[in-house]
Amino acid sequence: MVRQIRNNARPTFHPLLAIVLGLGACRAGGGVKADAARQSDTGFAAMQLRGQTVMGVDQYTSAHVFEDLPDGGRIVLDRADSSDTNAVAAIRQHVREIAATFRAGNFAKPFQVHARVVPGTAIMAARRSKITYGAVDRPRGAEVGIRTTDSAAVAAIHAFLAFQRNAHHAAGHEGMATSGGLIHR
Repeated sequence: MVRQIRNNARPTFHPLLAIVLGLGACRAGGGVKADAARQSDTGFAAMQLRGQTVMGVDQYTSAHVFEDLPDGGRIVLDRADSSDTNAVAAIRQHVREIAATFRAGNFAKPFQVHARVVPGTAIMAARRSKITYGAVDRPRGAEVGIRTTDSAAVAAIHAFLAFQRNAHHAAGHEGMATSGGLIHR
């Protein structure tokens, strides 16, 4: 497919060869991206299932917000349908448990959901006496406020929340749409 020009020793490519090679490269790249997306979807689905087991509610019909605040942050978990009173009650119980276990420096639940150590938790555990956790009920769920005046703890809380936002495909503050389409207000 490579032709030699008689007066010039430079090879040139046949136009058809360029098209075939270009299409092959696009197809190969698309296959890699598609495989990565399938693996990512599989990993996300597995995390959602673990989350349902740990939290007691369907992760696909509930939504998280992981919001950084100057003195720490907050985690919001709301049910899409406020008439599902059993799920709202399960969320409220879960959030109270999270506040209590985090206060004690125990971050086993995030580990169970994500199947790995979650960034920030080691420092949050070490500085637990400098961090306060408060659970508050909401109309469709609950939230836990995480507060501190310790700058190292604030940085750890922000690392923890950033990881959670990314892993759960969640909003960073209320009013943002999540990838699941639920909008928090």
